[in-house]
Amino acid sequence: MILQRTIPYDVNAPRPLPGIAPLEPRDWLRVDEAFAEQMVERERLISGHRAAVIALDESARSAAEELLDLVLAQVLGTGQYQRVGDAVTPPDGRHVRIDRGDPMATLGRLVQEDFCILDKRGEEHVLLGAVLCFPASWSLDEKFRRPLVGIHIPVESYDDNVARRVQRLFDGVRPERPLWRFNALWYDDPALHQPRREGERRDRVDPAHARYLRSEMQTIRRLPNSRSVVFGIHTYVLARTDVPGI
Repeated sequence: MILQRTIPYDVNAPRPLPGIAPLEPRDWLRVDEAFAEQMVERERLISGHRAAVIALDESARSAAEELLDLVLAQVLGTGQYQRVGDAVTPPDGRHVRIDRGDPMATLGRLVQEDFCILDKRGEEHVLLGAVLCFPASWSLDEKFRRPLVGIHIPVESYDDNVARRVQRLFDGVRPERPLWRFNALWYDDPALHQPRREGERRDRVDPAHARYLRSEMQTIRRLPNSRSVVFGIHTYVLARTDVPGI
């Protein structure tokens, strides 16, 4: 069981959908108390279940490489990561080889965030690359190469109005001005890797008695060169007794 005991925002103060706010670029990537344990789980999934957690369309390869460079620049600037030849040592002391031929897996081994790369195709942004170790009730292989509306099936709250607003956000986000939002849902199962197909019904959970709160800090950032949009996900899972205000 991999849990955090703290969360850096107030989950009891939700914003109206889509709930977007500006994000300081320095806050795009985070290292929290569950870093070491989450990274062990990420390595297990990338090494043993690659097809379920890694996808990359060749048309998005340059964007994936650009994302890797952006992440490296940010983490190496924090002092928490160290460059050692062609590898990087994260805060947990591992040596992660920088494999530019496998950028999404390299990203998945470097940071806690999952990343989805979306590019504009016609009127919508389409999912063309991802490292998604910690899905919350969706499956990468099912959503890969789908547009935003298709990705959000069967989310009831993602109606036409929200879809238009989200598409405008993806169209308008600027490289120097990333955005963020969060969600918060109650779970009985604290597992981080919880894929689900569209036709599979999620087990009913009673928020008044569920034992765990799962929250995603979701970020939206445009890559300056490829102009692709990166959707980042940092996953928090807290025991009910650790959720502020409960």
